[in-house]
Amino acid sequence: MSAEDRNALARGRVATRLPAQDLDRVRRFYSERLGLEPVDERPGGLLYRCGGVDFALFLPAGASPGTFTQMGWEVDDIEAVVSELKRRGVVFEEVDLPGLRTRDGIAEIDGNYPSKGARGERGAWFRDSEGNMLGIGQPVV
Repeated sequence: MSAEDRNALARGRVATRLPAQDLDRVRRFYSERLGLEPVDERPGGLLYRCGGVDFALFLPAGASPGTFTQMGWEVDDIEAVVSELKRRGVVFEEVDLPGLRTRDGIAEIDGNYPSKGARGERGAWFRDSEGNMLGIGQPVV
């Protein structure tokens, strides 16, 4: 295997896939609550694009566990985003665990990836209409 073949994934684009039991319901949620419209669709799937990265909602064979963050957005002003999404009816998860507690839906998280040049992150989580756990993060520099 050549070095070029071994690096094919590193050069590839990443695209998230999220399960949805009802495409009409999930389309309404993403439109009305998140302000997002699909850029394309096919039988059994909706394709969205945010910041040049694709994610798809699809009809799966099983249900989503929704017990962990399945997809997230990195934003510049988490308070403004959370406030606007709450105004649109999005309900944020409240977390109260050792080392992780939300206040008004937002948690202060110690540590971050060194390549991001941040010392921490602020995070918030909510579920879409299908139970998928989605996150919003803002690096703390």
